Amino acid sequence: IVFVELPEVGSQIDQGNPFGVVESVKTVSDLYAPVGGKVISVNKALETSPEKINNAPYEEGWIVEIELSNEKELESLLDADAYNEQCKNEME
Repeated sequence: IVFVELPEVGSQIDQGNPFGVVESVKTVSDLYAPVGGKVISVNKALETSPEKINNAPYEEGWIVEIELSNEKELESLLDADAYNEQCKNEME
């Protein structure tokens, strides 16, 4: 990752819709919201060090914090094991 476009704090995002952009050396991709709600914090460190998304996604590479508008949306998310299994199956 060489560039990240983050949403504004206070903006509303909807589950499944784009809320930002990541750019790598070869492509640009939208970031899609896993849940809907209000953006309460963004990781400003990514503006100068976007590679943190690759290097430490669970620590320093977080992107946004969202105040949920509908907790039921959490039911549609995968846990880490299920996500890894889905990725594995898609690669086969």
